[in-house]
Amino acid sequence: MPEQFRPTRGSLRSRGAATISSVTLRQISAVLPPERAWGLWASRQIIARIMDTFGPSLAGTEVEHVDVRLADGRRVVGEWVRGAGVTDRRQAIYYVHGSGYALCSARTHRRLTGWLSRLTGLPVFCVDYRLAPRYRFPTAADDVRAGWDWLRTECGLDPHHMVIAGDSAGGHLAVDLLLQPGVAHPAAMALLSPLFDLTFGLARAREALRDDPAIRASDAARLIGLYCAGTDLNHGRLTLDVAGGRPMPPTLIQAGGAEMLQADARTLHNDIRAAGGDCELQIWPDQVHVFQALPRLTPEAAPAVREITAFIAAALRDNTIRVAG
Repeated sequence: MPEQFRPTRGSLRSRGAATISSVTLRQISAVLPPERAWGLWASRQIIARIMDTFGPSLAGTEVEHVDVRLADGRRVVGEWVRGAGVTDRRQAIYYVHGSGYALCSARTHRRLTGWLSRLTGLPVFCVDYRLAPRYRFPTAADDVRAGWDWLRTECGLDPHHMVIAGDSAGGHLAVDLLLQPGVAHPAAMALLSPLFDLTFGLARAREALRDDPAIRASDAARLIGLYCAGTDLNHGRLTLDVAGGRPMPPTLIQAGGAEMLQADARTLHNDIRAAGGDCELQIWPDQVHVFQALPRLTPEAAPAVREITAFIAAALRDNTIRVAG
């Protein structure tokens, strides 16, 4: 599907939030050195507080912590999140959280995954991959693969009954997973503000036109550098050849019009289509990075998540029909 555009302007409230972010969060991120332990700790605390303060309600959400090992010794850490009344065990969402590979966790994203579970009626497994700088490339990618393999082998889930979703760096990790040989594709993929270009060349070009309210491209690149240190960014698991790789499953990409990573979203969308995949891109005007996680901050979060919910429902339904046929 072609790119889908939202109304030409964001709500007054969301535009105000972006303005406030530009004079607070953007400035804070510029002075907190991710290379220093105290700077990384402070960044993690700020992001966790934002996600809790402005995220959706957790009322009725059940959380089941997971810490297991596969038969080959690989460890899987994460959590099942189930919204109120969710009992389905045949279908699931595999969620890969964002973080710049260094900041977030299944805990910080629990409000978002709980919301997705409640709206879709599906359990969500969020993998808690190990973070930089203690764990560098390819640790996070390996943990994401282990989580997928665990869902398939130990939980007995059929890929046709699963959807993979992720935000920011989690989007990069999700795409990397599906490009790997031997990984059976899920029914669909939903990406929120995905990171695609780890050099931040695309982001810098976008930044020249409009500043991102939350962070500078140079500061984001320093954060990503904690994970990629010592590895050439041209490595095939970092610079992903989507256009020349396996066709992706049906994909929905959402990005905010105010964020620098909308350039990544557009490029990924075009590359998925170039490889023969079906991809819909939605740019939500004046929205910040991963605005879907912040419904108490921006009114557009709710309709955006409803569109994700509808996309997931349709993809699972269509895939079931296709497999049965």
